Amino acid sequence: MQDSVPLEDSKSKRKRQMIALQKLGELLVELPAAQLSQIPLDNVLKEAIIAARSFPSHGAKRRQLQYIGRLMREIEDISPIQSALDKFALKSQQSKAQFHKIERWRDKLIAEDDAALQEFLSQFPDADRQQLRQLIRNAKKQEQPNKDLFRFLKTVIDPET
Repeated sequence: MQDSVPLEDSKSKRKRQMIALQKLGELLVELPAAQLSQIPLDNVLKEAIIAARSFPSHGAKRRQLQYIGRLMREIEDISPIQSALDKFALKSQQSKAQFHKIERWRDKLIAEDDAALQEFLSQFPDADRQQLRQLIRNAKKQEQPNKDLFRFLKTVIDPET
């Protein structure tokens, strides 16, 4: 009869896990302080991350990142950390998509005639027609894209920001 001994992970699997945790730690080091404060971290790990930001030399920073990886291996469940990072990445993707949508509208309104304006106003009926027409005229006179038109479109398309 065989004893039911739990199988240990292979050495290469453990190494892949260690590298993954260290890369996760690198992402934490690169986060802005406001986002880092929203992630559930214990004090020792948070202090190690903050310290890693201050190391100018490559060698010292690399050793600190390895230390952060070791601290992260001691955490039982890293899923709250990973989900917080995923949420930040999703917000970033959404804001980039919104930015590109505003840029496309700006370029379309400048390049095309009243048909584009009517299409915009049908999608966003609360927009001030007169102010929008004036901003489009000003943008057509200028050679570079108009920041005022972009700001106006941003407030119409995405009023929460």
